[in-house]
Amino acid sequence: MENPYSKKMEKHYKKEGRYSYYEAGEGTPIVILHGLMGGLSNFDAVANYFSTKGYKIIIPDLPIYTQNILKTNVKSFAKYVKDFITFKGLDRVILLGNSLGGHIALYHTKMYPEKVAGLVITGSSGLYESAMGDSYPKRGDYEYIKKKAEDVFYDPKVATKELIDEVYESVNDRIKLIKTLTIAKSAIRHNMAKDLPKMHVQTCIIWGKNDKVTPPDVAEEFNKLLPNSTLYWIDKCGHAAMMEHPEEFNRLLEDWLTNTHLSLH
Repeated sequence: MENPYSKKMEKHYKKEGRYSYYEAGEGTPIVILHGLMGGLSNFDAVANYFSTKGYKIIIPDLPIYTQNILKTNVKSFAKYVKDFITFKGLDRVILLGNSLGGHIALYHTKMYPEKVAGLVITGSSGLYESAMGDSYPKRGDYEYIKKKAEDVFYDPKVATKELIDEVYESVNDRIKLIKTLTIAKSAIRHNMAKDLPKMHVQTCIIWGKNDKVTPPDVAEEFNKLLPNSTLYWIDKCGHAAMMEHPEEFNRLLEDWLTNTHLSLH
């Protein structure tokens, strides 16, 4: 997991101070937050498309496995994102998060609403407790991990050997495992159900109809609780819509950005 980028993304990778991040394009800033197992390359298609459409795409490397264990929680990650946005000199941004990244985006929006112009969540945790997966009882079992990784997608072929190996390596690394379980507990503790009705930011919810990790009724619940949300479905799609159906994901996101006038062009 040394290199979370695809080759295409590498040339846009920057390291400044305590931050490592991908940055491309000019215009309205979209800050993308990856999930627990997700490298930044999961957002390849989103980054490549929107960075040519009048958006500045920024994907920070979240310190999921590198923070002190006491700071390994949703709230600390949300603060990290705020510090990063300040460091980049950005005023207000559109936040886009998948899975744990969606939860961090939601929590950030609760804590720092003045920083968020719009919110996009896909397969987000924050309402549904088992979103982080059960506690890897068979972590030494490659076939079990393979099945868990394939369950993330509607089409199991999207879970390449490379991706499965990466997950396998993570859950067999004792420190990473402890941090994963710490984050899972934190995600349950930071349930957002009571907060969402008070969050008036324009929110785009893009969800796979076949998501087994955060099932479709989770999306319905987010849509019901968030006052200014729009829910879009992608058919034959699991937990990582931006990977499994990138063109459709980009089209829906672009429609929403246009309809909500969040783009500056």
